[in-house]
Amino acid sequence: MSRATLVIEFLLLFVAMPLGYRFSPRPIPPLPILWAAAIYCYWQLRRDPTFSRSQLWNTGPFVSQLPSILLCFVICAVLVGIAVRLFAPDLLFSFVRSNPGFWAVVMILYPVLSAYPQGIIYRSFLMHRYAPIFPSGTLLILVSASAFALMHIIFRNPLAVALTFAGGLLFAWRYKATGSLFTSTVEHALYGCWLFTIGLGQYFYHGRIALK
Repeated sequence: MSRATLVIEFLLLFVAMPLGYRFSPRPIPPLPILWAAAIYCYWQLRRDPTFSRSQLWNTGPFVSQLPSILLCFVICAVLVGIAVRLFAPDLLFSFVRSNPGFWAVVMILYPVLSAYPQGIIYRSFLMHRYAPIFPSGTLLILVSASAFALMHIIFRNPLAVALTFAGGLLFAWRYKATGSLFTSTVEHALYGCWLFTIGLGQYFYHGRIALK
C-alpha cells in the first residue's frame, strides 16, 4: 500500500470517523461502531504477512510487567481519587453507591467489550499499519495516543480527551515495549474500571461538559 493511501486511510479512520460521529445529527450507539472498526482492523492485520499475530494476545510479558503496571496504577488512582474528592465530592464512588449491580456488570464487561477492541484499533493496528508514515517509535506512540484521545470527543467533554491522551501514551508505550496486546489491555482496563468506580464514568458515557 502506498504512503498516500495509508495517509488517506488514517485520516478517514482516525480523524473523519470520530468527527463525523461527534457531529452526527442523530445519536448512534458507540459499541457497534467500535466493534465494526475493530473487526476491520483485525481483518487487515490477519491478512498482513508482516504482522505477528501473537501480539494480539501474547501473555508472556505480563508477569514481568505487572509490578510496574500496578505501581503506576496505584499512584494515578490515588491522585485521581484525591482530585475527585477535592473538586467533585458528590461524584466520589457515586456509581458504586447508586447502582452496585450495574457497576459489577461494567467491571466484568468493560475489558472485553471496550478495552480490548480499542487496543486492536489504537495499538495493534495503528502502530503496525502506519509505521511507514510515522517511522519514529516515539512519534508512533504520540500518534496512537492522539488518535485515541480524539476518538473520545464523542463524549463532548475535555476531561475525557485529556485523560485518554495521558492513558493512550501509557498504553501505547506498554504495547510497544512488550508486543503484548493482553498486557496493554489489562492496564487499559484497570484505569477504565477505576474511572467508572471513582465516579468519573459519566464523562465517558453520556458526556457531561465539566466538573461541578
